[in-house]
Amino acid sequence: MAPGVQARSGACPTAGQVALCGTVRIMDFSSLTPLSGGFSGETFLGEAAGERSVVRIYPPGRRDDAAPEIDAALLRLVRGIVPVPDVLEVRRGVAAMDRPGLLVTSFLPGERGDLLLPTLDDEGLAALGTRLGNLLADLAGMPTVRPGMFVDPDLTIGDFGVADGLPGFIADHAEALRARGWDPHLLGALCDVAEQADAALDTVDRTCLVHSDVNPKNLLVDPGPLTITGLLDWEFAHSGNPFTDLGNVLRFDRHPAYAEAVLAAWCARRGGTPEAALDLARAADLWALVDLAARAGDHAVADHAATLLREIARTGDLHAVPGS
Repeated sequence: MAPGVQARSGACPTAGQVALCGTVRIMDFSSLTPLSGGFSGETFLGEAAGERSVVRIYPPGRRDDAAPEIDAALLRLVRGIVPVPDVLEVRRGVAAMDRPGLLVTSFLPGERGDLLLPTLDDEGLAALGTRLGNLLADLAGMPTVRPGMFVDPDLTIGDFGVADGLPGFIADHAEALRARGWDPHLLGALCDVAEQADAALDTVDRTCLVHSDVNPKNLLVDPGPLTITGLLDWEFAHSGNPFTDLGNVLRFDRHPAYAEAVLAAWCARRGGTPEAALDLARAADLWALVDLAARAGDHAVADHAATLLREIARTGDLHAVPGS
């Protein structure tokens, strides 16, 4: 158990009742305020001795018991390379005892990117895009030895458990897609696109640290100079393709001034042309689109991804845009 955390004996009934399950010396849990933008009921703003902190609760069973420790290890790994909060406290969950995990980090200033982005003109979009492209290039420059998920606080790389690449991944999700209205013809068309994407991704012979959820909601930005003050929510981080985060960033936000600046900054650091980088980014993002589309109906992002993936399958074009 981390210094400064004392848990009472007995299991915690739910993540929402964590205030009743233990005593954290640095703050009073009764004062926690839910933060918008994250999973409902899991991320809170707290205050102690005039200092604000962010408390993340890990409900039992949603992730592995070691999830808070893995997330904390990732924050420590990248600190000084990309802007992330300091780790203040961490407690491992125990699903067998129905005890949630806990991660307390420092509070970072800044406005959420998804709220700021729609307010920017072309100049602002280009400035923020350049800074984001450089941040993604920093992540893509953190090499790893092979692809896989991080399975423990030492960031040991496990296995994805996926055979046969993207076509195999689609086969694993076919039942869920069919339940959401995908007919055999559309699924077949998607597999054709996946085979082409796989062939392109096979030309990339290295892996790196991947955040895997770099989107404006997980960015904090100083609205004056448009500097990025925080990259949040590392729960999907893994070792993988260097173009994955680039594909995530440009999945829905495609304003030319923004996208061109992101790609130009990334390529200036990592090489290649913006056109080739975008092709690989779209191919790498197909994995996430399939996973999200198989959960259409769960939330707005999954619905949006499903619409996009249908258009990609229908047209055979990774760059397709619904309604264009």
